[in-house]
Amino acid sequence: MAADYELRFEPSRYRVRVEVDGVRLADSTRALVLHETRLRPVYYIPREDVQLDLLERSPQVTHCPFKGDASHWHVRANGRVIENAAWSYDEPYGDAAPIREYISFYPERVSAIYAGEAAVPSAAGASTSPQAASIGDWLLARAWQETAPDRLVDAFCHRLRAQGMPVSRMTVIVPTLHPQVAASVFVWNEEGGVKTIHEPHDVLTQPKFQASPFAPILRGARGVRRRLQEPGCQLDYPIVRELHAEGASDYVAMPFRFADGQLNVMSMTSFAPGGFSTAHLGAVYEALPVFGRLQEVFAQRRTAVGLLETFLGRRTGARVLDGLVKQGDGEHIEAVVWFSDLRDSTALSQSMTRDEYLEYLNRYFHCMAGAVLKKDGEVLRFIGDAALAIFPVGGDAREACRRALAAARLAGERVASDNAEHPKRPPIRYGIGLHLGEVTYGNIGVPSRLEFTVIGPAANAAARVESMCKTLGRNVVMSSTFAAAYAGKLASLGRHPLRDVQGEQELFTLAT
Repeated sequence: MAADYELRFEPSRYRVRVEVDGVRLADSTRALVLHETRLRPVYYIPREDVQLDLLERSPQVTHCPFKGDASHWHVRANGRVIENAAWSYDEPYGDAAPIREYISFYPERVSAIYAGEAAVPSAAGASTSPQAASIGDWLLARAWQETAPDRLVDAFCHRLRAQGMPVSRMTVIVPTLHPQVAASVFVWNEEGGVKTIHEPHDVLTQPKFQASPFAPILRGARGVRRRLQEPGCQLDYPIVRELHAEGASDYVAMPFRFADGQLNVMSMTSFAPGGFSTAHLGAVYEALPVFGRLQEVFAQRRTAVGLLETFLGRRTGARVLDGLVKQGDGEHIEAVVWFSDLRDSTALSQSMTRDEYLEYLNRYFHCMAGAVLKKDGEVLRFIGDAALAIFPVGGDAREACRRALAAARLAGERVASDNAEHPKRPPIRYGIGLHLGEVTYGNIGVPSRLEFTVIGPAANAAARVESMCKTLGRNVVMSSTFAAAYAGKLASLGRHPLRDVQGEQELFTLAT
């Protein structure tokens, strides 16, 4: 098989210097130049010619199948740290043996690398000659390193400009599966970089969206091209008329798909005379499948995070994403346990239609669970018309109690407001029980159907405390353990027996 990928080392013909913020990191007349297929030349400098006292080993290690494992280095200069600004191969494979005990620097992370008097270009500013990597090559070789979708859009646009494409603005629209967000929109311009907008579901029915080129494209249209400088150009969309008035020369909006068939949209605007050439648009068209796959990875993670946060809770969803996915996975934590329940739910469900009762129930949960979330609590379960939530203690039990009480007060305010807005409807009546204790926070169930929740005596006690709300005629009842940790003004309700809890317990409510 003919070799089409190779490493070739040669001594640099020039003195090589590396600087950051005016500080000399390296200065060498013995540097080696690595020529690697389809990549820009890379300068490796002997360690003896590097200011090693300014470098600190990073935990990051990357792997090359033919060069070996690359250790990375942070640079400390002028009071700031530049993370992973350099790398070296401590034990290079045979093909890379010449660079053992050499260090190389990322041009885009230091101030400058000079070979002789010429600055070595960064990856973003690499040559636009015919030999330079194509947009597609860059997407495959470099773009996967971007850590967020907005960073990918920004890097993609800079790469297009580095390749000579006169793009001044770009918008990327990615519909998403989320109960509150219809689409993530990334808006780039050459002056300000990328702005991310999370559009709500009602944007789909708004006149501004319906009158845009994006609406028909997302419904399956092929795309839009308007050469704005040509006489008689069709100015059929508001955005097209706005760009024409601004002096733009070209506007293109085109679909791109994910692997599951989802349609997304990319639009580009140029202000350069003549706008985009066929070669420009051909390069983008060829690159879109790879760009789409990279965006799809981010979109799938956004969907996973969004759905986990919505259906499990923010903290709980994060724990699942961190790997707590097996039956029994979890931890013991101290938390305020919140248990709330709707009064008269059976009678209400029988006196209302299903739709009326569902709306009533959701209004009640908005008051209760919405208040918990507003005060940084975690709603774990909806059990019919009841809700189980926690306020993890961390290092400050009193602060967790304070937030739980603030949520209880806010819930009461919301209920009062909602009842006042619907005077002809049966009023929402409720009970909230608060208890402080240690719980097991983790997965229970069967391996094929798990629930991440809290279990233990403290969770049971919170439910028992809430059951006393009806007995004592109070909306909020707290345990003595909670009251002791809160150490604020509360009103005692006396000592009472709790079902399945040994002895009598002093209970408290909000002070008037």
